[in-house]
Amino acid sequence: MRTRRTLLLASAFALAAGAAPFALAQTAPAQPPAQHMRHFDPTSHIEGRIAYLRAELKITAEQQPLFDKLAAVLRDNAQAMKAKFDARRDQPAQVVAAVDRLEQRLSAQKARIEQSERYLAAFKPLYASFSGEQKQIADNMLSHRDHPMRMHGHRGGGFVR
Repeated sequence: MRTRRTLLLASAFALAAGAAPFALAQTAPAQPPAQHMRHFDPTSHIEGRIAYLRAELKITAEQQPLFDKLAAVLRDNAQAMKAKFDARRDQPAQVVAAVDRLEQRLSAQKARIEQSERYLAAFKPLYASFSGEQKQIADNMLSHRDHPMRMHGHRGGGFVR
């Protein structure tokens, strides 16, 4: 009975913290990052993504300076994300206390918000310069949850992070 109560409490705490149920009840040692994440590089295809975005939005010569600012933000955001992944990958695997994990998660969310703010600041003037057709294309690209330009599927908004 006590074990069941402990598991239920751990599950409730995990859900409140945004983790999977019973995640805190597991006692397995920390594992190194998944193999596919060990080599993740958010900058690897950024130029292709930018070129795709330029083509899909039909950027004109007059809009190019505004698009270049957006592209610079996309590159900077990808580089910042790569630096975070590299720093995390180089750390030894260890068990992280719940409070520390929540602080890390909050820090990552704040960084994500800052990236989104920079993205929006660069995108607004470009969007304002769009023709009706371009706005419709942009609106459609942003509204589709499974659009190929969304690097993280259900996470975030925007064309590329």
